Amino acid sequence: MKIISYNVNGIRAALKKDFIGWLKAADPDVICLQEIKAMEEQLDIDVFVEAGYKYNYWFSAQKKGYSGVAILSKTEPDHVEFGTGIESMDFEGRNIRADFKGVSVMSLYLPSGTNAARLEHKLEYMDMFQEYINNLKKEIPNLVICGDYNICHEEIDIHNPKMKGVSGFLPIEREWIGSFIDNGFTDAFRFIHPEKQAYSWWSYRANSRANNKGWRLDYTMVSNPIKEKIKRSVILQEAVHSDHCPVLVEIDK
Repeated sequence: MKIISYNVNGIRAALKKDFIGWLKAADPDVICLQEIKAMEEQLDIDVFVEAGYKYNYWFSAQKKGYSGVAILSKTEPDHVEFGTGIESMDFEGRNIRADFKGVSVMSLYLPSGTNAARLEHKLEYMDMFQEYINNLKKEIPNLVICGDYNICHEEIDIHNPKMKGVSGFLPIEREWIGSFIDNGFTDAFRFIHPEKQAYSWWSYRANSRANNKGWRLDYTMVSNPIKEKIKRSVILQEAVHSDHCPVLVEIDK
């Protein structure tokens, strides 16, 4: 099972940059999108169907042109869960899950802490999300939680480890993602590449991408009961539809 996660920073903008051509070439079984910035009715769904993704599910923020997640699949899921049932999380369209035989795949878009109020919201979200996942794992142990976590875990995951005062690399955020992993998940990329320095996001400023001054914010977290089924994990830096690039995990089913 080949799963890709991609923060597209606006699906309509990505479509204008031949996102569909890239999707056909990448050919995942399931793709998780974040920051779609669109309502389903604003999209021509036929282009995704024609690309082989007959089953596509969109969970948008209530605010137009903001946030939102989606899952596109070649095969029909057994069940799709829109949101978490926690209003403060679902208001911004940040979680969608599709259950397949043997594995459940979630697309997650964790908030960024761009100012004091948003950082407070992010920290609350992180705590609520951890509790939600702790309960979900009891019901669905085989989970792959893909998405933009908006956190670099270790110093190897950021081009400048001195940025300890910036949201995304705050000690409290790093501690949370470490705890999240310790609570039963495996960071697939780090599992396959223990010492590889590679990034999935670059600022649009100061020619950051060309100079590879990036952050690894996007993860495929695989629950420990199926971690030995991780075959491959890659950061697809050649895709340039967004300020993020896609991340891929392949799992034996």
